[in-house]
Amino acid sequence: MLEGTEVKALRASGAQLKDGYAAVREGELWLQSVHIPTYGPAARENHDPERPRKLLVHRRELERIAGRASERGLTIVPTRIYFSGPHAKVEIALARGKDIYDKRQALRERDTRREVERGLREARR
Repeated sequence: MLEGTEVKALRASGAQLKDGYAAVREGELWLQSVHIPTYGPAARENHDPERPRKLLVHRRELERIAGRASERGLTIVPTRIYFSGPHAKVEIALARGKDIYDKRQALRERDTRREVERGLREARR
């Protein structure tokens, strides 16, 4: 459920989903930590960019998503926001977070890849 300035800001500049997630509270699905920038022409009547937003889903779909998220320890994350006619829609997915070991390994691989690319660039000069 979006306010008017949020829809205009989405159409103009989009949203940042980087740290966003969805959570089930009191039988409703809420979108958290998604940044929708303020709309420039609406100076005083603007919205809070980080406010929690209620997602409208069917009851059965909500129960299915909430059940899978709680039983397997998954997180509900938004993957994209798009428009279908006049309606803004959010595509969500169930995701598993990385373990600390996985993060360290990914960082190590990225650093070695950078060093190799740097060495190749140096060799070409």
